Amino acid sequence: MTRRNQTLGEFIIENQKDFPYASGELSRLINSIRLAAKMVNHEVNKAGLVDITGAAGETNIQGEDQQKLDVLANETFINTLTNREIVCGIASEENDEFITIKGQKNDHRNNYVVLMDPLDGSSNIDVNVSVGTIFSIYRRITPTGTPVTLDDFLQPGNLQVAAGYIIYGTSTMLVYTTGHGVNGFTLNPALGTYYLSHPNMKFPKDGNIYSVNEGNYIHFPQGIKDYIKYCQEEKEDRPYTSRYIGSLVSDIHRNMIKGGVYMYPNTSKSPNGKLRLLYECNPMAFITEQAGGKASDGYRRIMDIKPTQLHERTPFICGSKNMVEKVESFMK
Repeated sequence: MTRRNQTLGEFIIENQKDFPYASGELSRLINSIRLAAKMVNHEVNKAGLVDITGAAGETNIQGEDQQKLDVLANETFINTLTNREIVCGIASEENDEFITIKGQKNDHRNNYVVLMDPLDGSSNIDVNVSVGTIFSIYRRITPTGTPVTLDDFLQPGNLQVAAGYIIYGTSTMLVYTTGHGVNGFTLNPALGTYYLSHPNMKFPKDGNIYSVNEGNYIHFPQGIKDYIKYCQEEKEDRPYTSRYIGSLVSDIHRNMIKGGVYMYPNTSKSPNGKLRLLYECNPMAFITEQAGGKASDGYRRIMDIKPTQLHERTPFICGSKNMVEKVESFMK
């Protein structure tokens, strides 16, 4: 039974029965993510005191400048998951290719793959704005005992067994779903323990916040331009409030609590969109739908898209159900 102030460890154990394969493997995997998140949180909170802010001098597969904390967070999650021998493969936004994990006996016996954005919004670190980690978990589709292949990672979002995010902000929260609702856990830094603080999180069906980088307005599709004008009209229930942090985790976390829509459409400069389907959009779409919201590329459900490449991009519209449907009506 869900109860407030329950620890994350207690919650995982009590809800193991909800997992389709109750071997304890998925529970241990989420526990490993919990541990890695605490380690990253410790480093994020030292930003400004030690030399971990700023660019690392490298670019990732996306062509983006890697921040020092991007590299640190990526290594922390990969090492934690690899050393505990819980997953058979990892794909990260920061790595060109997926990583195969053999296990001590070289037996490839584990059943889950993890896809992740280890530090979303990392360019905000230097200015002390909230950042986050996003993760997505699938059960492998290749036979147990064989090395993972690309097919294990190129699964549509509707086959996710778990997804979540960690937000490193005024408090550190881990929010996740295994397909049975969404629950949020806040870290007590004095004890190093996550406690259930936001049980059964839900998007309001409507909201009055729209989140989009309006600096790109001139490059947006006409439907998005029209929707923004709709948001700005003087009506009984409008204009809506514009709120955009530039950290996907932070923007969606706020909109889930307060009600709103997040938009990162395709543009004339990025015709396929800019956010990554596997590392950002699918996990956020799973969480959003489990919280009663909706996630779309403007025309179709995000989680029904069949990926064709590891670093595939897509337009992304996500949030309160009625608001997303309104955006879709303008897109049509």
